[in-house]
Amino acid sequence: MQMTRRALVLSSLAGSLCAPSLSAAPRYKFETLASGFDAPWAIGFAGNGVLVSERGGALIWLSGASRKKVKGLPEIAEDGQGGLLDILVPRDFKASGLIFLTYAKPQGRGSGTAILRARFDPARAALSEVTPIFEMQTGSSGPHHFGSRLVEARDGTLFASIGDRGEREQAQNTNTHNGTIIRIAKNGAVPRDNPFVGKDNHRPEIWSYGHRNPQGLTLDLQGQLWANEHGARGGDEINRIQKGANYGWPTISYGTHYSGRKIGVGTAKAGLKQPEHYWDPSIAPSGYLIYSGKLFREWRGHHFVGSLKFDYIARLTGSPLREAEQIKSKTTERVRDIREAPDGSIWFLSVGNGALNRISKN
Repeated sequence: MQMTRRALVLSSLAGSLCAPSLSAAPRYKFETLASGFDAPWAIGFAGNGVLVSERGGALIWLSGASRKKVKGLPEIAEDGQGGLLDILVPRDFKASGLIFLTYAKPQGRGSGTAILRARFDPARAALSEVTPIFEMQTGSSGPHHFGSRLVEARDGTLFASIGDRGEREQAQNTNTHNGTIIRIAKNGAVPRDNPFVGKDNHRPEIWSYGHRNPQGLTLDLQGQLWANEHGARGGDEINRIQKGANYGWPTISYGTHYSGRKIGVGTAKAGLKQPEHYWDPSIAPSGYLIYSGKLFREWRGHHFVGSLKFDYIARLTGSPLREAEQIKSKTTERVRDIREAPDGSIWFLSVGNGALNRISKN
């Protein structure tokens, strides 16, 4: 079937697909579901379809044979690595109709990571009641390191990652949001049990700090929060996120500056958390999934991380955590996001191909 650049090849979330598949191994296959995206950033499963964000500011709704651009977004700053970023469809979407988006919000001469809540109407492909519930303090004029992943905790609060915005020393300054993972309620309020509530010179939204650019955030099967983040030259990390903890950037790192200079004091310092896994050389990690085992039972509890640099999906397991497999095909060019679908298949976005893809049983 000949397709234009913007052609939709998604037939349904559960139905048959008209795109050819590539056999990667006897136990699974790759399929391209939809193509023609411009810098796709995130996936969100909602009702009988899927939302895809494009960094340039478009939110796309795919349902059956339909492909529509969602109306009602606020002003978004397309600023280097910033733009329209993550999507969270909460567990109660069917009842509430609410979704959450992260984006680069204009802030004076710069921009900063922000979160909005909106009601999404699939029939109209439109947002209403659009309400900003958080923006970082302060923003930056730099185009780098927005972080910007969103996760719903088991108690219904929201975790969000914020990069250091290229101002690395600010990741140790708890009076800013740079280089942090925050926790807020769905209306933007600060939960009273956050670790720094009422503490001087600490932003009360902060859950953990000392991060560089966390572009992967997920819960494990016990509800524990995990993050992956970009290092500099080497030192990409996976971290098990603990309440109030300092993850060290830029005081410690397993990488070096791009110039080759040493970062901080080395790889360890008392009071600073060590990663559960690190990569050297860097793979440029983005997107993060800890798998339920619903379709692939042998992968239950395994970690999946997209690589923007080396064009594969890393599958990690064990204690200590190690890379057990590099899942790779023509579809895994610059993997930006990776999610588990309701049926247990694994969906991912390829920036290199501008495509939405799926891994399922062969």
